[in-house]
Amino acid sequence: MADWKERLGVVYSTNPNFKYEMPETPVAPHIEPGKQKLRVWLDRKMRAGKQVTVVGGYVGPASEMEDLCKMLKKGCGVGGAVKDGEILIQGDKRELVLGLLQKSGYQAKGL
Repeated sequence: MADWKERLGVVYSTNPNFKYEMPETPVAPHIEPGKQKLRVWLDRKMRAGKQVTVVGGYVGPASEMEDLCKMLKKGCGVGGAVKDGEILIQGDKRELVLGLLQKSGYQAKGL
Protein backbone atom coordinates (compact mmCIF):
# COMPACT_ATOMS: atom_id res chain seq x y z
CA MET A 1 0.00 0.00 0.00
CA ALA A 2 1.27 3.44 -0.88
CA ASP A 3 1.97 6.08 1.71
CA TRP A 4 -1.01 8.42 2.14
CA LYS A 5 1.19 11.49 1.55
CA GLU A 6 1.83 10.36 -2.01
CA ARG A 7 -1.92 10.34 -2.70
CA LEU A 8 -2.73 13.90 -1.64
CA GLY A 9 -4.22 14.70 -5.05
CA VAL A 10 -6.97 12.08 -4.68
CA VAL A 11 -9.76 13.36 -2.46
CA TYR A 12 -12.77 11.11 -2.89
CA SER A 13 -14.16 8.56 -5.31
CA THR A 14 -17.79 7.51 -5.60
CA ASN A 15 -16.79 4.22 -7.21
CA PRO A 16 -16.90 1.47 -4.51
CA ASN A 17 -14.37 -0.61 -6.48
CA PHE A 18 -11.87 2.23 -6.87
CA LYS A 19 -8.29 1.29 -6.06
CA TYR A 20 -5.59 3.94 -6.20
CA GLU A 21 -2.58 2.91 -8.25
CA MET A 22 0.74 4.70 -8.08
CA PRO A 23 2.31 5.59 -11.42
CA GLU A 24 5.40 3.50 -12.07
CA THR A 25 8.66 5.37 -11.97
CA PRO A 26 10.93 4.54 -14.89
CA VAL A 27 14.16 2.76 -13.99
CA ALA A 28 17.26 4.06 -15.70
CA PRO A 29 19.01 1.39 -17.78
CA HIS A 30 22.40 0.04 -16.73
CA ILE A 31 25.21 1.46 -18.87
CA GLU A 32 28.70 -0.02 -18.81
CA PRO A 33 31.40 2.17 -17.16
CA GLY A 34 33.35 2.44 -20.43
CA LYS A 35 30.36 4.06 -22.14
CA GLN A 36 29.70 6.60 -19.37
CA LYS A 37 30.93 10.12 -20.08
CA LEU A 38 31.47 11.77 -16.71
CA ARG A 39 32.52 15.35 -16.08
CA VAL A 40 34.42 16.47 -12.99
CA TRP A 41 34.56 20.09 -11.84
CA LEU A 42 35.04 22.25 -8.75
CA ASP A 43 32.09 24.19 -7.36
CA ARG A 44 31.77 26.82 -4.61
CA LYS A 45 28.35 28.31 -5.36
CA MET A 46 25.73 28.24 -2.60
CA ARG A 47 28.07 26.34 -0.28
CA ALA A 48 29.21 29.10 2.09
CA GLY A 49 32.58 29.33 0.32
CA LYS A 50 33.40 25.63 0.78
CA GLN A 51 34.83 23.77 -2.19
CA VAL A 52 33.12 20.67 -3.55
CA THR A 53 34.26 18.38 -6.34
CA VAL A 54 31.24 17.55 -8.50
CA VAL A 55 30.90 14.49 -10.74
CA GLY A 56 28.11 14.89 -13.27
CA GLY A 57 26.79 13.10 -16.33
CA TYR A 58 26.17 9.71 -14.72
CA VAL A 59 23.38 7.72 -16.37
CA GLY A 60 22.01 4.69 -14.60
CA PRO A 61 20.16 3.44 -11.52
CA ALA A 62 20.41 5.50 -8.35
CA SER A 63 21.73 2.52 -6.39
CA GLU A 64 24.75 2.25 -8.71
CA MET A 65 25.36 5.98 -8.36
CA GLU A 66 25.35 5.56 -4.56
CA ASP A 67 27.91 2.74 -4.91
CA LEU A 68 30.13 4.91 -7.12
CA CYS A 69 29.88 7.75 -4.59
CA LYS A 70 30.85 5.39 -1.79
CA MET A 71 33.89 4.20 -3.76
CA LEU A 72 34.99 7.79 -4.45
CA LYS A 73 34.53 8.86 -0.83
CA LYS A 74 36.59 5.91 0.37
CA GLY A 75 39.30 6.50 -2.24
CA CYS A 76 39.56 10.21 -1.40
CA GLY A 77 39.23 9.76 2.36
CA VAL A 78 36.57 12.48 2.62
CA GLY A 79 32.81 12.79 2.87
CA GLY A 80 30.38 13.24 0.07
CA ALA A 81 26.83 12.69 -1.10
CA VAL A 82 24.58 12.12 -4.10
CA LYS A 83 22.34 15.12 -4.68
CA ASP A 84 20.22 16.16 -7.67
CA GLY A 85 21.78 13.53 -9.93
CA GLU A 86 25.35 14.56 -9.15
CA ILE A 87 28.02 13.14 -6.88
CA LEU A 88 29.48 15.70 -4.46
CA ILE A 89 32.89 15.05 -2.87
CA GLN A 90 34.12 17.42 -0.17
CA GLY A 91 37.14 19.53 -1.01
CA ASP A 92 39.22 20.07 -4.15
CA LYS A 93 39.84 16.42 -5.14
CA ARG A 94 39.50 16.79 -8.92
CA GLU A 95 42.75 15.05 -9.87
CA LEU A 96 42.22 12.20 -7.41
CA VAL A 97 38.59 11.69 -8.47
CA LEU A 98 39.58 11.71 -12.16
CA GLY A 99 42.25 9.10 -11.47
CA LEU A 100 39.86 6.87 -9.51
CA LEU A 101 37.17 7.09 -12.19
CA GLN A 102 39.58 6.33 -15.03
CA LYS A 103 41.08 3.43 -13.07
CA SER A 104 37.56 2.03 -12.64
CA GLY A 105 36.99 2.16 -16.40
CA TYR A 106 34.87 5.33 -16.69
CA GLN A 107 35.41 7.94 -19.38
CA ALA A 108 35.94 11.02 -17.25
CA LYS A 109 37.32 14.43 -18.01
CA GLY A 110 37.84 17.56 -15.98
CA LEU A 111 36.28 20.88 -16.85
